[in-house]
Amino acid sequence: MLYTNKIKRNYKKIILLVAILTTATSCVTPSRVNYLQDMTHGSQIEIENKFEATIAPYDELSIIVSTSNSNKKELASPFTLGNGASDKQGNYLVDVNGDIDFPILGKLHVEGLTRLQIQDTLTDLLRKGGYIDDPFVMVRFNNFKIFFLGGGKGQVLNIANERCTFLEAIAMLGDIDLHVRRDNIYVMREINGQMVMRQLDPRSSDIFNDPFFMLQQNDFIIADTYNNGIVRSEISYWLGMASTLMSAASLIISLAIFKNQ
Repeated sequence: MLYTNKIKRNYKKIILLVAILTTATSCVTPSRVNYLQDMTHGSQIEIENKFEATIAPYDELSIIVSTSNSNKKELASPFTLGNGASDKQGNYLVDVNGDIDFPILGKLHVEGLTRLQIQDTLTDLLRKGGYIDDPFVMVRFNNFKIFFLGGGKGQVLNIANERCTFLEAIAMLGDIDLHVRRDNIYVMREINGQMVMRQLDPRSSDIFNDPFFMLQQNDFIIADTYNNGIVRSEISYWLGMASTLMSAASLIISLAIFKNQ
C-alpha cells in the first residue's frame, strides 16, 4: 500500500511539472503578435504613398499590340513577336541597361517607367510613326514575385495583379509563425544597385505610410525569430514525446495500482 501511494505522489509531481513546462513554452502575449494594435473600430488613416511598380533590369514584360480595325490586324502582328526572352509571343526581357529590343521601333529604354507609361509611349510611337492608326497596347509583368525568408522556411509569392502590400504578402503566406518577431521584420529591396533594408512593424498602423509598405517586384521579406524561438520549438517537440510516454506510463501505473488493491 505504501508503495502504491508513493507511485501516485511521484506520478502527480511529474504531471504537474510537464503541465508547467508546456504552459511556459507556449505562452505568447497578444502585444507581441497582434496586428495594428493602435487601430480600433472606425479608425481612418490616409495613405500618402500611391504606388505603381516601375520597370527594372531583368524584368520580363508581356507586350501585346492590336488594333480595332479588322481590316488592318496584320499591321499589329510584327509588334508582338517578342525578343527571345521566352517561348511565348509578345514577351520581352529588360536587359541590364534597362532596355528592350522592340520590333521595328528598335531599342527602347524602359527602366523606371510604369507599365501604363510604356503603354502610352508605345501607342504614341506607333501612331506618330504611321505604323498603326489606332493602336491598342497592353503591358503586363510576367515575373512579379515576392520572396519570404524566416521562421525556418522560405517561400515565393507570385503576384498576379502587380500590386501587393506588406500585409497582403503576410496574408498570402498564411500568417507568420508565433515565434517570429513582429518588431523585427525587414523588407529588402534593390535601389540604384544597392540592397536596402527597412524595418516594418505590422503591430502599428505607421506601416501604412512607410515607403516600403507597397512591395515591389523581387522584394525580400526577412523575418527574425525570438532568440529562444528555435529552443522553444525543440522543447515543444520533446514535450510532445514526453506527453506520449506519460500516457503510456499512466496506463502501466494504473494497472499496477489496480493489481495491488
